Amino acid sequence: MTITTGTVRTTAAVLRAPDGPFRLENVVLDGPGRGEVVVRIAGVGLCHTDLLPRTPVVKPPVIAGHEAAGVVEAVGDGVEDPRPGDHVVLSFDSCGDCANCLAAQPAYCESFWPRNMSGKRADRSTGARDAEGNAVKGRWFGQSSFATHAVVAARNTIKVDPALPLALLGPLACGVLTGAGSVFNSLDLGPGAGLAVFGAGTVGLSAIMAARVAGATTIVAVDLNPERLRLAEELGATHVVDATTPDLTQHLRKLTGGLEYTLDTTGAPEVITTAIDVLRLRGVCGLLGVQRGALAIRPDQFALGRTVKGILEGDAVPKLLIPRLIALWRQGRFPFDKLITTFPLDEINDAEAAMHAGSVVKPVLLPTPTKEL
Repeated sequence: MTITTGTVRTTAAVLRAPDGPFRLENVVLDGPGRGEVVVRIAGVGLCHTDLLPRTPVVKPPVIAGHEAAGVVEAVGDGVEDPRPGDHVVLSFDSCGDCANCLAAQPAYCESFWPRNMSGKRADRSTGARDAEGNAVKGRWFGQSSFATHAVVAARNTIKVDPALPLALLGPLACGVLTGAGSVFNSLDLGPGAGLAVFGAGTVGLSAIMAARVAGATTIVAVDLNPERLRLAEELGATHVVDATTPDLTQHLRKLTGGLEYTLDTTGAPEVITTAIDVLRLRGVCGLLGVQRGALAIRPDQFALGRTVKGILEGDAVPKLLIPRLIALWRQGRFPFDKLITTFPLDEINDAEAAMHAGSVVKPVLLPTPTKEL
């Protein structure tokens, strides 16, 4: 990293067109301002959320990446913690001052959208320029960490033990946090409960691991991918079900007798309908996936006292939950590392293809020397 005249020179995977590839480019970041730090990225997860710039949600050019871990290399004014040399995980951004942030619900920050989904700072500046001096959106989820370095708010860092495998810790900040937090926080699932998880990706498999830790006695994984279902069993599922099973709702009811809790990670309306229908009276269905189409809920689905709730980031406070997940991993009770396959940063397009194909669960990108993809 080179910091000169208040800037940081880095190498980043830039998406310039919704249907184009990521390309590694030399990028200049604004140096750390008050309350900010520079982090050298050790590893960053590739999440489906990082592909939203391929949709109308945000217009390229943009540097995505929001599941990073790395080493602090420099700090701005007013930063006493973390310090240079500290190992950190980077979480999503929040203001810290609105009613929801003050109520320990930072994922529902009143300025969550502009801070995280715009690729810009809260003041609408981008914080990054390409080799020609043109603006690039460089604050995706407050970090834009598909890069060798990122400038982030110090409040969004979580210090971790330097003895830990730093490059693998980034997914704890979003995908793993969302799945586990949904079980521990949103559902408050307790011993003896039953849970069905629809979709065995990073979020769903993290929920399954958390449900086992929480003492659930029935944990059902529903997915189309046989390899994912085998992994779900390894991680704690007591039952696995092919999503193409005829009359899936009746099959699940017969298998479980009805469930107290369900989680949908797919966003597919027909799957959500099934997730509601297999609930017991007063059961709770949590919706974690980005919804793909209109959802019609029948009156009888609510007449039985059921609850359907949307969940963001597992209703978690990252600085509280991430250390707990690391402690569980150290005890061998939360093996999130089994979800991870690593790729050099310059193979980001291959990692995206593998994620779409379902051949990997959680790609983690490791920064590499500059070369055009």
